[in-house]
Amino acid sequence: MSAEGANKDCLAWAARDSSGVLSPYKFSRRDLGNDDVHIKITHCGVCYADVVWTRNKHGDSKYPVVPGHEIAGVVEKVGSSVQRFKVGDHVGVGTYVNSCRDCEYCNDRQEVHCVKGAVYTFNGVDVDGTITKGGYSSYIVVHERYCYVIPKNYPLASAAPLLCAGITVYSPMMRHKMNQPGKSLAVIGLGGLGHMAVKFGKAFGLNVTVISTSVSKKEEALSLLGADKFVVSTDKEQMAALAKSFDFIIDAASGDHPFDPYMALLKISGAMVLVGFPSEVKFSPANLILGMRTISGSVTGGTKETQEMIDFCAANGIHPSIEVVPIEYANQALERMINRDVKYRFVIDIQNSLK
Repeated sequence: MSAEGANKDCLAWAARDSSGVLSPYKFSRRDLGNDDVHIKITHCGVCYADVVWTRNKHGDSKYPVVPGHEIAGVVEKVGSSVQRFKVGDHVGVGTYVNSCRDCEYCNDRQEVHCVKGAVYTFNGVDVDGTITKGGYSSYIVVHERYCYVIPKNYPLASAAPLLCAGITVYSPMMRHKMNQPGKSLAVIGLGGLGHMAVKFGKAFGLNVTVISTSVSKKEEALSLLGADKFVVSTDKEQMAALAKSFDFIIDAASGDHPFDPYMALLKISGAMVLVGFPSEVKFSPANLILGMRTISGSVTGGTKETQEMIDFCAANGIHPSIEVVPIEYANQALERMINRDVKYRFVIDIQNSLK
């Protein structure tokens, strides 16, 4: 994906060590292959994954780390065999940039679940042995299979967060048939993922309730995001009144939290999907067994579904709520995201600030 070659023409911001502090960096991308798309990056969303790998939270960071896997931009060049893109097209790149293309999951266009492991957009090891570098950079070269068409009428800044936050909730919502108008959905945690779950829920015609520990989020949940109801999870009376009332729950809370109080809110045969990353999941088997309930997890999605989601957002006027910042603000943006001080996704204006 990238190399420390002589022609270091890709400008970026990178972390050099586990402090995670980002600063300017130059490197070279791979040459354009026959199936590759050369993308001038205009915007990149800021995701918690950027914190995880810049700060070596999993112990596998390969420095220097150039983060960013919510990438939107414009096609500058295409390889000779590229079919789906031409120069000037608007294009997105999500959380992975390669896969084996031969296993049952790749053949089913669920490349994120590739048996040999999808190659992540940054801090991954590509097939040529190079370490991938992400979207906090001026351009990227990606095989066309892992690129997405962004309709020209959809803003590139809005498109960026769809490539991780958007698809992470859209994929399980479709898999569990949460697109049935009139059904009820509870969303736990109102951050980058949770706010997209609310927007998709309303677009699907669901009755949407936001459950949060913070009463301060009530006004924005109801008026800004259009939720039907807001409940404070620490209010036992409010929670008791919701017993067995939801068809679906999207749990987007990443902090540790009890699961039994939420499982009790599901109807018989209801489904709860975990998309956040608490350190552990504990619940009483009775809450699962006696109510025929399902609890499942989900990451992002395959290329087919990701394109469907982008098209759905463009057709239905669904836009993430974003705060656009320059690249020089990246360190502060990461700190503010850790402190949950963003409504609801930072997007870096690469095009106008990375010089």
